[in-house]
Amino acid sequence: MSGVPEPPRLDSVPTYRIDVAYDGSRFHGYARQPGVRTIQGELEEALFRLTGPVDTFVAGRTDRGVHASGQVISFRVPVAADPIRIQQSLNRQLGPEIAILGCFEAPAGFHARFSATSRRYSYRILNRGAPDPFRAATSWHVSDPLDVGAMNRAAACFVGEHDFAAFCRKAAGASTVRRVHHARWQRRSDVVAFDVEASAFCHQMVRSLVALCVAVGRGRVDPADVPAIMESADRNSAQGAAPAHGLTLVEVCYEEASSADREAR
Repeated sequence: MSGVPEPPRLDSVPTYRIDVAYDGSRFHGYARQPGVRTIQGELEEALFRLTGPVDTFVAGRTDRGVHASGQVISFRVPVAADPIRIQQSLNRQLGPEIAILGCFEAPAGFHARFSATSRRYSYRILNRGAPDPFRAATSWHVSDPLDVGAMNRAAACFVGEHDFAAFCRKAAGASTVRRVHHARWQRRSDVVAFDVEASAFCHQMVRSLVALCVAVGRGRVDPADVPAIMESADRNSAQGAAPAHGLTLVEVCYEEASSADREAR
């Protein structure tokens, strides 16, 4: 025997899940990039001080300026760690821009991205004449009156499995077919909010759906034209992308949570 300890077996290494919220205003998106602040970069630096080098896996990468109130991240460390200590330490290091809402050991085989069954986003529009400095970082100010009924007729076209190429920034070799579970607009006083859930989303897909719906709400696009825009698979036929700062990742769903919810009902 050499006396050198063997590395831990992969199936014996514990997996941890952390639920995270963040204000994306001053970050260059989630994914680590050299020379700029990112959520992943800040998080992994803070974890390094506790556990040493660690790779994290995220349920859904968010773009520059996009927020999250229900992001999920998983990671593995070779020795058991105290989830409460991890949560408290990360909050001390990262708050208030990044908040760890929960930390616990996950079931064997859990992966923040690949175990997820769906993601849900919210997009907020401040729909009134004057802007609001206290909501400017988390909502898109649109002063034109919006017809929410027409926007919902447009959004209904998104539900189901479709090719969303007209609404995505394309990546070589990647499919743009996605299944949308629900998509609905609702007005609450001076806020018009979009709630959309899908198995997964293409890059910039939600912001592009929002931009088209806003064009419909302003009366610039007829809701009856939305299916043809979708079928065109042409990015130029849509209405671009809404600003990033109105978008928030609010929930990531997993099968075990879905089962528990069904049993509770």
